Formats: sequence, C-alpha cells, structure tokens
Amino acid sequence: MPTIREQMIDLLSEGEHEASEISQVLRIQEKEVYRHLPHIKKTLATRKRRLTIVPAACISCGFTFRDRRRFTKPGRCPICRSERIQPPRYRIL
Repeated sequence: MPTIREQMIDLLSEGEHEASEISQVLRIQEKEVYRHLPHIKKTLATRKRRLTIVPAACISCGFTFRDRRRFTKPGRCPICRSERIQPPRYRIL
C-alpha cells in the first residue's frame, strides 16, 4: 500500500487540486496535507519534477498572492482586508 505522500504525488500528477480536495480524496485532515507538501516538493526535486502552485487570490478585489512562500491559504487580503480568499491549487509537472 502506498504512503500518503506517494498517494498525494499520484493525485497531483493527474491534475490540479486544492488542499481541501486532496484531504477529502485521501481522507486526511487539511492540516496534514499542508505538512506533507514541503516534503513532496523536496522529493520531486530529486526526481527532476516540480510542484507548481497556482497562487491564492482575493475574491473581492482580485489581488493575487504571487510571492507567497507558504503552502497554506492566506488569512486575509493585504489590499482590501477581505477574508474571501480562493485557496492555492497544486499540481506536479
């Protein structure tokens, strides 16, 4: 049986997913998904593949969190202070 990280790599290789979607498919908590992502990124670097992140965006004003280094969803927009944030999406290329 593959590990959770191997299952996540397989899932992200198939297409783009949010952390909540990954947690539902693998039946783990969303927090756990965020804990595995940095390790997956390192593993993929050794295999000459990469984890790409479609950045989070503010639904209210459209601000995109391009330079964000964390994998988690931002709490609020720095421009309009809205908490309506579209979470980042992850994919393996």
